[in-house]
Amino acid sequence: MKAFTLPDLGEGLAESEIITWHVDIGDVVTLDQVILTVETAKATVDVPAPYSGTITSRHGNEGDIINIGSLLVEIDEHANVTTTHAVTNTASSETAQSPTSSRSQASSKNDKPNSPAVTKDAATVVGNVSQASHNINIDEYWVGSEKSHDEKVVITALPSARVLAQKLGIDLHHIQGSGPDGVILDCDIHQASDQQRPGTEMLRGARRSMAASMAKAHQQIAAVTITEEAILSTWATNEDITTRLVQAIVVACKKEPALNAWFDPDTMTRCVHSMVNIGVAVDSQYGLYVPVIRHADEFHAEDIREWINDTVAGIKARKIGREQLQHGTITLTNFGAIAGIYATPVVSPPQVAIVGAGRIIKKLIMDNGKPKEVNALPLSMTFDHRACTGGEAARFMKALVSALES
Repeated sequence: MKAFTLPDLGEGLAESEIITWHVDIGDVVTLDQVILTVETAKATVDVPAPYSGTITSRHGNEGDIINIGSLLVEIDEHANVTTTHAVTNTASSETAQSPTSSRSQASSKNDKPNSPAVTKDAATVVGNVSQASHNINIDEYWVGSEKSHDEKVVITALPSARVLAQKLGIDLHHIQGSGPDGVILDCDIHQASDQQRPGTEMLRGARRSMAASMAKAHQQIAAVTITEEAILSTWATNEDITTRLVQAIVVACKKEPALNAWFDPDTMTRCVHSMVNIGVAVDSQYGLYVPVIRHADEFHAEDIREWINDTVAGIKARKIGREQLQHGTITLTNFGAIAGIYATPVVSPPQVAIVGAGRIIKKLIMDNGKPKEVNALPLSMTFDHRACTGGEAARFMKALVSALES
């Protein structure tokens, strides 16, 4: 019997949300077969089986938030297709009598969490988890049992879960841990909190990531917002607004590259990019996603529209990879497609600028001494004043408006 825990899926992210289970208890899986899909940092990741065998246990439900090292499944490598059903039927009565019998038997052979057998069985998507991932610092303490003063009940919980339970007012006595040997994890506390307070929800997936990144931006960035308007008198009636904005940002980045950059406050260094990778903010029912159109300066108008359509479809289906959300050098948010004229968009570090487009409005201008009604596109750009001067931001905005008005 081998235990498979949630591996580190990259970028040092500590938690993931279970989106879909592709296997159930009793299913026979093969090496590298996808067993579940999780979401982390706004990206969905398919997790493959580390070895072949029969699924004997499955831990966590769809929608649960789980931490790295949490037990996902246990796989019996010795079971096969012809014996799976027989084993399941004969074991059902035993399971009813003792739900943790198989786990207890396994633990009796390896009482020490650092034993070689445990280390060998701890596999991840890319190999074996380090021994440290199973050396979990579990907080154990005894409480009196309601049945008898002579009996004691042991509660095992991660220290972080105990602290979280205290903050949320959750009684650990009523929590069934989902970790190895019933260890109470942070996700168990979150789930109990959701059930305890109707009408509230725990932020998950893209919304949870957005909350963390916005807090980081608020703490770190010296944000300044500059606004302007582009007069669209030369536009055709069927202009693709987002495509034109992407093209105009490319032009502005070429003329004033200081806004197409990354800034590292720890080393006080700025990296000005030659390529233009534009993150395009996309609103969805699952939260805010910012996929990146890489080398946007090499795209034609029809290519940009095709990329937008394909990407939005992928987000709606929750099929967007982590690599599609990386390496942006500047961001566009077209909030005016919904509502709003001006805004103060939030820069996402290490980027130094974000361009926002508001709702197109009607304006009266003087044309050869006569009033004329025109369409105007409100523009708002927030920039990190640590990395960019006001003059650089103003020149960028001027180039952006000029490209839109041409």
